[in-house]
Amino acid sequence: MFQLCRPRGGFALLGLRRLRGPPGPVRPVSYRPLRKVLVANRGEIAIRVFRACTELGIRTVAVYSEQDTGQMHRQKADEAYLVGRGLPPVQAYLHIPDIIRVAQENEVDAIHPGYGFLSERADFAQACLDAGVRFVGPRPEVVRKMGDKVEARAIAIAAGVPVVPGTPSPVSTLAEAQEFATRVGFPVILKAAHGGGGRGMRVVRAPQELEENFSRATSEALAAFGNGDLFVEKFIERPRHIEVQILGDSHGNVVHLYERDCSVQRRHQKVVEIAPAARLPPELRARLADDAVRLARQVGYENAGTVEFLVDQSGEYYFIEVNSRLQVEHTVTEEITDVDLVHAQLQVAAGRSLPELGLQQERIRVNGCAIQCRVTTEDPARGFQPDTGRIEVFRSGEGMGIRLDGASAFQGALISPHYDSLLVKVVAHGPDQPAAAAKMSRALAEFRIRGVKTNIPFLQNVLAHPQFLAGAADTQFIDENPELFHLRPGQNRAQKLLHYLGHVMVNGPSTPLPVKAKAALVEPTPPPVPMGDPPEGLRAVLQREGPGGFARALRQHRGLLLTDTTFRDAHQSLLATRVRTRDLARVAPFVAHALSPLCSMETWGGATFDVAMRFLHECPWERLRELRRLVPNIPFQMLLRGANAVGYTNYPDNVVNRFCEVAVANGMDIFRVFDSLNYVPNLLLGVEAAGRAGAVVEAALSYTGDVADPTRTKYSLDYYLGLARELVTAGTHILCIKDMAGLLTPAAARLLVGALREQHPEVPLHVHTHDTAGAGVASMLAAAQAGADVVDVAVDAMSGMTSQPSMGAVVACAKGTPLDTGISLERVFEYSEYWEAARGLYAAFDCTATMKSGNADVYENEIPGGQYTNLHFQAHAMGLGHKFKEVKKAYTEANKLLGDLIKVTPTSKVVGDLAQFMVQNKLSREEVEARADELSFPLSVVEFLQGHIGVPPGGFPEPFRSKVLKDLPRVEGRPGASLPPLDFGALSRELEGRHGAPPSPEELLSAALYPKVFDEFRTFSSTFGPVACLGTRLFLEGPQIAEEFEVELERGRTLHIPYTHFTHSLLMVYSQVELERGKTLHIKALALGDLNAAGQREVFFELNGQLRSILVRDTQALKVGDLGDLGGFWDDLG
Repeated sequence: MFQLCRPRGGFALLGLRRLRGPPGPVRPVSYRPLRKVLVANRGEIAIRVFRACTELGIRTVAVYSEQDTGQMHRQKADEAYLVGRGLPPVQAYLHIPDIIRVAQENEVDAIHPGYGFLSERADFAQACLDAGVRFVGPRPEVVRKMGDKVEARAIAIAAGVPVVPGTPSPVSTLAEAQEFATRVGFPVILKAAHGGGGRGMRVVRAPQELEENFSRATSEALAAFGNGDLFVEKFIERPRHIEVQILGDSHGNVVHLYERDCSVQRRHQKVVEIAPAARLPPELRARLADDAVRLARQVGYENAGTVEFLVDQSGEYYFIEVNSRLQVEHTVTEEITDVDLVHAQLQVAAGRSLPELGLQQERIRVNGCAIQCRVTTEDPARGFQPDTGRIEVFRSGEGMGIRLDGASAFQGALISPHYDSLLVKVVAHGPDQPAAAAKMSRALAEFRIRGVKTNIPFLQNVLAHPQFLAGAADTQFIDENPELFHLRPGQNRAQKLLHYLGHVMVNGPSTPLPVKAKAALVEPTPPPVPMGDPPEGLRAVLQREGPGGFARALRQHRGLLLTDTTFRDAHQSLLATRVRTRDLARVAPFVAHALSPLCSMETWGGATFDVAMRFLHECPWERLRELRRLVPNIPFQMLLRGANAVGYTNYPDNVVNRFCEVAVANGMDIFRVFDSLNYVPNLLLGVEAAGRAGAVVEAALSYTGDVADPTRTKYSLDYYLGLARELVTAGTHILCIKDMAGLLTPAAARLLVGALREQHPEVPLHVHTHDTAGAGVASMLAAAQAGADVVDVAVDAMSGMTSQPSMGAVVACAKGTPLDTGISLERVFEYSEYWEAARGLYAAFDCTATMKSGNADVYENEIPGGQYTNLHFQAHAMGLGHKFKEVKKAYTEANKLLGDLIKVTPTSKVVGDLAQFMVQNKLSREEVEARADELSFPLSVVEFLQGHIGVPPGGFPEPFRSKVLKDLPRVEGRPGASLPPLDFGALSRELEGRHGAPPSPEELLSAALYPKVFDEFRTFSSTFGPVACLGTRLFLEGPQIAEEFEVELERGRTLHIPYTHFTHSLLMVYSQVELERGKTLHIKALALGDLNAAGQREVFFELNGQLRSILVRDTQALKVGDLGDLGGFWDDLG
């Protein structure tokens, strides 16, 4: 027997519950219970029907195409059978003979068509009846009448239901459409005569638009429904789309279940549906419902259907069509009426009457408001283009008042291009529309879908819009509110980091490692920092008194001031500029507190700018801002390459000026301006740009040669004194001696500094050197005794060799003397201990891997510190380590060939390239000179000789220059002077078009300075997320066997990551990775899969206790190229 079920609220009866007991009264002859139902559909609606069948004790049968073998609906059914073998994906579900065959062979009682596909095909309904199988829907003749828009319109007119003026029958020619439009006037709307869903629908507002739209609509209708005929109607401006749910039985009963508002549409496709319709006058609601029921009775309608109306701004309404099937949005009606429409469909198909189901009109009531959102794999930012791929993560929103109807929404599901993009229908139920919208917004915010794009950001904008919340949306709502497309991009940080870790695990480091040395397992612990703000430093003087006052404070200071280069030049020289912001930031607060007497910290500029993006995948501007936040009291200093800014080429003047302005805005204080040739026009550009930006200008004399050696006449004392006069006249606040190769001996330091002090008694002097020969400390002390105010040092563990002299040594030597630095030696020791451990993280880049000591031969070859390290690495990498002596000798000869240059970036690269060219081709200096007119020189050498860098002291070497260049053009004067100003506006628009958002001022400059590097950095960041939050060892090498670690995103959010790879040994290590303060991810890598047929490996992780997997292309197995080539690094994530 059956018992009627009372729903919540007690308003209506949902269905029937099967009870055990004595036989009940005899049922009418028309009642034939359903024992097995086939659903001729797929996906979400198929599962919806299966669930209803299961609740009623009915066995279920699924059909599926060859492309749907992995779909959930075939697994949810009791039986599943393939149909449409060899047919295209959609055609398989339209193959009536195959579906009927499956039904007959498997003793199916009834077929439910779902929606779409065959649901409104009268020939399918008839084929079911002819085969002795019941059709869960209206009778075939009713399906045919309602599906024929002309006949449906005639029936509506006969029933006294108002209709939109339109053609009395379908039109197939443009002339017929033109005749109707001319008669009723524009605008008109073209509709497919044999189907709906927005396909074949076009609004035409002017006569000249009709021909093209008619052609397009005809083609769409033909492709979608097999018939291109169109119906032409008068277009109603800004209507609401209101549809009434009806339900009839075979006993002549028809009821309505109130209306739904489907006005939120895009291109006639429903996006959000609401029940009941808000702000609908009761009298109008009653008339719509009555007309819908009267129309259904007019044709003897059975089962579920929908009568659709347009309601104009004045409250007039017009019938548009009947959908003789269940609608996608039936869920909202179920939620507000507590009627299970699919239960009712099945029971009506079995022969029951609506009164037997408790469905009398007076008992159907509305309870609250329900909203349905269709979550699809469409990208709103790209015109709702469907996305395909593998769902890597799926987590749904749930909770009170939320209903989910889905099918393909699960981790690992493959979203194909063959079918509708619907993932899941989310239904929210609340007491009114704002409450339901709040529940829906909360549920959508809880969704986490990774691997494919979705429309969730767009839906969230719709739900938050005041017009929607007020119930005032009409069919133009989306078109008239472009702000709905201002989408907040999803961060997807956790999954992106898993992709990065997976790529490193499969393909090795993203940053090429020069030597095979493993990073230390344990991260260094920074020294303790006292609570509260750090002591006041010299930056307070700069902020109070400006650059001029700051310079005076340096001259008036008692004792020797120090600049710490540990944060830039020291690691550039010793660790190939590879130190990450993370490791700098961890010790920065200690420096702020313990080393506050520092004159400055060199933190930025030079090679650190492009290396941050190119190899560390970090934003250099974010580094500057973060360090500034952590060290507010000590002035920051950077290296500015004059007209080259922080690049290796000349830039338009407005780029250099803008760069300095933005750098100051981000926290930079002092610009050490230099030019690799001491070319005054280039220097002056940098001096003026930094000065206009409001920064302290420290103009540098790039030092080479030996002023203490009277035989070295090119770069004599008089040369440097003359250059200094020009720079002081130009307005520099500080004079710097920049000794890039460590050539400044103590004797030379005393001579040069003493002469500069005598010539410029009011100008602070700052000395920079490298300790390659081991004499750096002696030279700095000699310079200080001769009158230098500031010298550059690096903390002990990062000093010596090609770096700067030891901070501890200088502090100790000056202690208790007039040069006392005021810095605690104990604090220096603590600082050094941190960096001694930190160097272990960068073992693969440490110069000591190939270079065990400094070398006094630098006085002969004059190789700058950083370049000395790099050349040493390159020689060993090419198997020429044993020939490094030859490389150094060739460097000396190349320098002479080029006229004895000052060697600092970029001229040092010119000399280095020529030296390598000579070694590789086994050429002597004499041979190069003799064959200069026939050799193919490195590009850097040719461009230098053309004048692209500037004019060297004493001019270019002749006849070498003329023989190399032949007829090539030569640059006259300052190279950048002839460059037109960069159009920042055009570049901004280009970047916005490329990356989908307007660039920040900092991003704009990064792109201006390094276009290709910036593009690759943006692509890498969007693919792999905030890798800067990973620990350095994890970033470089990936997780070890069985390693467990955390990644902190922001306060309160943690990502926990243990990595387990099944090998013979196990090692458990625990570490923490901070992404953003308080948000931490717990991750565990579980396994690394075998290579699949697509050349990918599946890497399994556990993220915050949930299983996740990613597919990574194995570039080694596929032999797609060198891992160092980042061009293909992010090609395919599976």
